[in-house]
Amino acid sequence: MTPSVLLADDEPLVRTGLRALLEQQGLPVVGEAADGGEVLDAVRRTRPDVVLMDVRMPGTDGIEATRQVLAALAEPPKILVVTTFDNDDYVHEALLAGASGFLLKRARKEEIAHAVRTVAAGESLLFPEAIRRLVSGRLPGGAHARAAKTLTRREAEVLRLIATGLSNQDIAAALVISLETVKTHVGNIFAKLGAGNRSQAVVIAYEAGVVRPGHVGRR
Repeated sequence: MTPSVLLADDEPLVRTGLRALLEQQGLPVVGEAADGGEVLDAVRRTRPDVVLMDVRMPGTDGIEATRQVLAALAEPPKILVVTTFDNDDYVHEALLAGASGFLLKRARKEEIAHAVRTVAAGESLLFPEAIRRLVSGRLPGGAHARAAKTLTRREAEVLRLIATGLSNQDIAAALVISLETVKTHVGNIFAKLGAGNRSQAVVIAYEAGVVRPGHVGRR
């Protein structure tokens, strides 16, 4: 099924450009919001599969709008935050709030279409190198560190592999375990960390010190 998209951006020209780009790629745009405060109502009205959410908006920003949508709806859309800089603190907070990934405004149209389809299919858009930059210099501690201590040794190992960008199937091959076992570990990791998706789990892992910015990952 072709995923539908809602655009949330305070710049009319940006929304117009994204609409044209997405529709050219066969992705229908079902609605728009000019401020984060309009997003929840727009989502309820149009029921998109994915929201392209600008993180920097006047009034209610994209971070708070992400929290509102994910908290208010039993089956919320996937949220992709859009930013100018890949080391934006707003992106870090949006991923912690539950966004499935992020895109740069300078991304090519094929990359944007791929990102929409990826998160609509239930996968997170994970950029290990970018996430390491987002958390660089942040000291582990707090509630995330306490939650991470409840992970078993194997769960922590799986989480580190997720942070390198590996899929469940790749992790199963790397650890020589079944795919179902990996899925069980991933479910347990999400539950213990209070994470809704892989991107959020990886950010929490860095915050907790389970994964460190110096570790080498791959996409």
